[in-house]
Amino acid sequence: MAEMIVEQDLLVPMRDGVRIAADIYRPAGDGPFPVLVAISPYGKGKQSIQTLPQPPGSPIWDGGVEAGDPRFLTANGYVHVIADCRGVNKSEGEYRGWMSKQEGEDGYDLIEWIAAQPWCDGNVGMVGISYFGTIQLHVAAEQPPALKAIMPWNAVADFYREATHHGGTIQTFFFDLYTRSTNGNPVSVTPEECTPDELVERMEALKADPDLRMYTHLWHLIDNPNVNPSFFDVLLHPFDGPFYWERSAYTRYADIKIPYYTRSAWWAYAHMHLTGTFRHLAGINAPAKLEIDRPVDEERPLARSYDEEAVRWYDYWLKGIDTGVMDEPPLRLFVMGSNTWRREHEWPLARTEWKTLHLRPWGGLTEESEPLPESSDEFLQQPLSQTLKIESLDYATLPLPQDTEVIGPIALRLFASIDAKDTNWIVALEDVDPAGNAREVTRGYLKASHREVDREQSKPWEPYHPHLSAEPVTPGEVVEYEIAISPTANLFRRGNRIRLRVMSMDYRGNPRPAPGVSVVHYPWHVCSSETVRHTVYHDASRPSSLLLPIIPAGS
Repeated sequence: MAEMIVEQDLLVPMRDGVRIAADIYRPAGDGPFPVLVAISPYGKGKQSIQTLPQPPGSPIWDGGVEAGDPRFLTANGYVHVIADCRGVNKSEGEYRGWMSKQEGEDGYDLIEWIAAQPWCDGNVGMVGISYFGTIQLHVAAEQPPALKAIMPWNAVADFYREATHHGGTIQTFFFDLYTRSTNGNPVSVTPEECTPDELVERMEALKADPDLRMYTHLWHLIDNPNVNPSFFDVLLHPFDGPFYWERSAYTRYADIKIPYYTRSAWWAYAHMHLTGTFRHLAGINAPAKLEIDRPVDEERPLARSYDEEAVRWYDYWLKGIDTGVMDEPPLRLFVMGSNTWRREHEWPLARTEWKTLHLRPWGGLTEESEPLPESSDEFLQQPLSQTLKIESLDYATLPLPQDTEVIGPIALRLFASIDAKDTNWIVALEDVDPAGNAREVTRGYLKASHREVDREQSKPWEPYHPHLSAEPVTPGEVVEYEIAISPTANLFRRGNRIRLRVMSMDYRGNPRPAPGVSVVHYPWHVCSSETVRHTVYHDASRPSSLLLPIIPAGS
């Protein structure tokens, strides 16, 4: 590859005088050039030192190396700027947590500084995935004039629903992320929104929560906020609201006016990247492309195919080269089961036939509803302090008479009672072959006390919960729960069965990561510290059912 000019540890001043650290990689030839910017707290220096991509199972796989390859990008005529977020690593200032308003503003200032440099031709894009991807949306919403297009891969739309609270249930990925990746000067923002006495009151209430007391490492953060200030803020905000809205790209969609190329992979259904990708497509009114890849984690550093696709995208939008990238249908989806790629024009697919399958006695799952006036099953789940066994109720179709393609969002309508005030509903959809081998394809979550539904924002296949308050369950009362299950694309082969599993607990290592997925991307949730009896009803007056998006054969 061509030589490049490297400038490291430059300190770029922001509007308030704080300086952001950046490394700059420039083509050795005559400029000026378009520029691709990457920003995260993961460490700018390490983005360029490895050259051989590592699979997730490698002991040297580093999930934070995801800014793209400066060597390849400069060889293709781009300047590559990689910067540390404010308050981490070599940047000055305070780190205020994931996607604070300050991060979008800093991105604006950095891009405007870049646009004024003699080596920049005035055309800027952004690269990198996950944190690098999400921050692109927040910077684009600030509308820096030089930013002409973005490529937000694995980018979160809703910080509460996708990243920190699945269905209102605390998921712990950000405990790990903040612990390992925000080294520098992280600060808690919670003290800014309440008096010292109110803060102590909120902390003491959480410290008394029996569920959190079961997870002593999380309880320790509440008792000692300085250990992990950013996850302390998450724990102190159990409901959706301004803290999360500031950090959620969907609240700024109206401000994003430039072309975007969003992407994730089916493995991320239980993590935080997948559902936001479809939300971007629905919410941002600008030229768009969307791709959902195979259910395997990305290599680190990112595979060459990432850099090649970035060049194809930005050659079109920054250099004016007709690469054909906008001639294709806007959606490209990998279909599991058949292991094929599909190009589509909309989401959900216009030809979808929505099919309702009813939960039945003896673990059945059929198109026919249950005529019996009384019918139910139950499971008793002990807490992690007493067992590692995850109990479940399983409902499966008969062997399918023909190949059945399921592509789209999924919803479960569940009539159930518990003998406690709360629980976590965790549901999984599986593809079971004739030998009984099961492959999980997607999951959904709902904390029972967060069951309120916002009808105006809901669709039959996608219930929307406001998560603004908790309503404890009356023990023994039959309640209707509407549970969103992450979208999927799977061909269930003839002779296989579709199986639904209903559970209430998970933990690190269970479920086990699928082949090709890093263990750090299989989050676990804060579950009940009580033994809870769960009763699921499926009778004439309480018809629990699963809504599936079926794509007609041959369509």
